[in-house]
Amino acid sequence: MRMIFVNLPVKDLAATRRFFGALGFSFNEQYSDDTAICMVVDENIYVMHLTEEKFAQFVTGKVGDPEQQTQVLTCLSASSRQEVDDLKAKALAAGGREWKPNMEFGPMYGCSFQDISGNVWEIMYMDQTGG
Repeated sequence: MRMIFVNLPVKDLAATRRFFGALGFSFNEQYSDDTAICMVVDENIYVMHLTEEKFAQFVTGKVGDPEQQTQVLTCLSASSRQEVDDLKAKALAAGGREWKPNMEFGPMYGCSFQDISGNVWEIMYMDQTGG
């Protein structure tokens, strides 16, 4: 099975660890150091939060500033509407910022927020019951 590693530049690694820890995520210390933290999303899904300097080593050109332009929307699934609301509340309480109003598209309900580095995250519940 393949694994996915989403790589994001961050302004403050320690603050990023505290922020996502407050949202309930754990970290794989084997792939974390003073320039990167490996956040575990699921068994085969990870987010590598890299200092801007470390991130720059992997790209050609400049590292974009998510405070100035949206570079990526990282969307995670939720098991219920309540989980969507709870995760957004935790993100805002931990220092995240409101990005767009909550959204509802038929059987889908979601929210979005910016993390403390300005990266955009969406949390989406998709009702599979047909109701």
